[in-house]
Amino acid sequence: MTAPDPRLEPSQPPRSAWALRGIFLVALVFAVREARPLLAPVLIAVMLTFALAPAVRWLHSRGVPPSIGALLLVLALLLSTVSVASSLARPAASWWQAAPTTVAQLLEQLEKLRAAIPGLSPPQPAARLGRAPATPASDPLKERLATEGVALTGLVLTRGLSFLLAAAATVILTYFLLASEQWLLSRSIEALPRRRTRALLLGGVRAAQRDISHYLAAVGIINAVVGVILALVLWMLGLPNPTLWGFIAALLCFIPYLGPMTLMVLLLLAGIAAFETGPEIFGPTLSFMAIHAVESNIVSPVIVGRRLSLSTVSVFLSVLFWGWLWGIVGALIAVPLLIGLRSVCQRQRGLALLRLFLEGDRRTPTPSLGSLLRGPSKSRSRKRYT
Repeated sequence: MTAPDPRLEPSQPPRSAWALRGIFLVALVFAVREARPLLAPVLIAVMLTFALAPAVRWLHSRGVPPSIGALLLVLALLLSTVSVASSLARPAASWWQAAPTTVAQLLEQLEKLRAAIPGLSPPQPAARLGRAPATPASDPLKERLATEGVALTGLVLTRGLSFLLAAAATVILTYFLLASEQWLLSRSIEALPRRRTRALLLGGVRAAQRDISHYLAAVGIINAVVGVILALVLWMLGLPNPTLWGFIAALLCFIPYLGPMTLMVLLLLAGIAAFETGPEIFGPTLSFMAIHAVESNIVSPVIVGRRLSLSTVSVFLSVLFWGWLWGIVGALIAVPLLIGLRSVCQRQRGLALLRLFLEGDRRTPTPSLGSLLRGPSKSRSRKRYT
């Protein structure tokens, strides 16, 4: 029996190669997850560099050296962060001091709700005739909450130092990247042999910087306004620490979909702990729902614009993936990383299909399935994938 001619076989990689690629991809994902203490400050610094690099170039065009311009921007960022933290220190301290009382009130209200729902009421001691009353049975939910509260306090205290070290490393690296951004970009372009590749790299970096800076500035302003309005509404409703809740809302709204949902649950728990049983419990949650509905359906589409519009599915999957990898830090940087990936896909013809999935193709109407089965015209296909 003669062996088959290899020239007649289709040129496809063997199954073992695909298996090795899959194993490598899974190992890379878990390696990135374990390397969070090292990679998270680097990615945050790169994201801040992309957002602040246009401002450094603008200062340089006015005669300010890049090192001085980067120092001014980093100092402005630090001063704004310190001013916000100092303004929130007093309500945060008061909330921390009142935390045991607040948790007790919350547990009391939850006990009333549990007693009203069949199957969730706490266990009752069995009655015994002719004997002394037995000690009440322990409630496993209360014991679990008490244990988790102690564990949470220890976790906050132990990770405080690591957070400060990571923040310091992020600030220092951001300054170095901003001060040497022009040098790093020029050396990277110089290392590429082809002129077209150099133009693609420069155009992609500039587009990513422009889009990320525009997105962060627009979303930051919108979230700040949402936080101020929510704080005023909660103050009128009588919820304690409205300023702290406004800051939490401004921070969580940077996380699409999951952030507002988390804030709704937290405001519901705060309403249960602060008010008696009644309609006023749902006041904080309903107020934020109304504010978020106006912001997400009217304000954000107008300010952010269609140029930065992304597919809802891609945004949700990116937030889920990076949130699973790095927690809240990954969820915060998920959308800027997605914007950078879209800038890369816009300049690579082989990634045109991925770009359509990221953008959602909102600029053109979605064709019907019948027209796709009949076959689109060549000119339309060429227009959609270029």
